[in-house]
Amino acid sequence: QAQLVESGGGLVQPGGSLRLSCTASGFIFGSGIMSWYRQAPEKERELVATIDATGRRTNYADSARGRFTISRDNAKRTVSLQMNSLRAEDTAVYYCHVRIGTATAWGQGTQVTVSS
Repeated sequence: QAQLVESGGGLVQPGGSLRLSCTASGFIFGSGIMSWYRQAPEKERELVATIDATGRRTNYADSARGRFTISRDNAKRTVSLQMNSLRAEDTAVYYCHVRIGTATAWGQGTQVTVSS
């Protein structure tokens, strides 16, 4: 059974940085398309960034492009999201997600709060 565990969330001031990590188990990590999603209070969950199985292709939401960087280490079974120049509107619970074919799984989420 696929399991994803996020870490690295917290409170940061506007303009600051955070690095989220997601550690995976229970599936062939090198076959999974990994993504980060986020959900702000009273808003729908939205895609932030995606990285393909090889790590060569990435895709970002317009709100994340140029500020966030997704990466993966297949040997360590981790996917990370480096977030720079954080804004108040980045405040949300961030979720790690995997898709392999039609199978998907979610992590439990980690809270990111951007506030002075």
